Amino acid sequence: MSRFEGQVAIITGGALGIGGATARKLASEGASVFIADINDEAAAANVERIREAGGTAASSHVDVSVSEDIARMVNEAVDLYGRLDILVQNAFGVIDGVSIIQGTALTVEEDGWDYGIDVLLKALYLGAKHAIPHMRAGGGGNIVNLASVHSFLQEPGMLVYEAGKAGVVGMTRQMATDFGPDGIRVNAIAPGHIVGEGLAKMWEKNPSGHEFFADQYPLRRTGTPDDIANGITFLCSADASFITGHTLAIDGGLTVQLQEMFGARQAEYIRAHPDTIIPGAAADRDSV
Repeated sequence: MSRFEGQVAIITGGALGIGGATARKLASEGASVFIADINDEAAAANVERIREAGGTAASSHVDVSVSEDIARMVNEAVDLYGRLDILVQNAFGVIDGVSIIQGTALTVEEDGWDYGIDVLLKALYLGAKHAIPHMRAGGGGNIVNLASVHSFLQEPGMLVYEAGKAGVVGMTRQMATDFGPDGIRVNAIAPGHIVGEGLAKMWEKNPSGHEFFADQYPLRRTGTPDDIANGITFLCSADASFITGHTLAIDGGLTVQLQEMFGARQAEYIRAHPDTIIPGAAADRDSV
């Protein structure tokens, strides 16, 4: 298939996980992909993997918490390939190796809030700001923002992440409204628990915990990066030409079940598997 022949796509966080799979999927269908990531080694490896499969790819060191990096990212991609058609805003952020997910309104420090919102929301606004003029010049385009099931379902002690991901949904709808007349569609994806390279290593040390996690989903499995990449590719394709402002949950059914049912499943599983190591402690979160 060559649904994206002649098109150019930027994928932030495109080295590994969801971003890595999305870069490979779009390239396999004809897009020239530009991988923006802070992990230079992994980005280079994904570029090589795409090229070996016959695709076109390049990468650049980009920290989405730095405004200048986002502007440079778009300019580099357009200078290299001559146009821009797709922007997949997937990158997340860490501080000293720890994901920016923890804390309440009483415990989150102001600089942590600022950094988290910069990565989760400001980076998406800036990505669109710099990308949209090039999309307009080409007659249209597609932006896909990565939201989360945490956009809709809250977990205690995750103020920054929950606020940021909820904001992604609102920002996506607003951008779709503002730029639909330019032929630019803006959608979001809300993944469930997706096991990429990093989480796979964690779950290898705690297979019973992973089984417990999977059992909470109606499909009784967690997701893969390819599950999300397939949804992103669909939303960017002509098959989705009348879809904009939409947040597509790709979550194995997690968000459709009643919370009472969710709790009952947990209790049932624990009774049947009393030796299960239950994930959720702070140490576990820091390793994600």
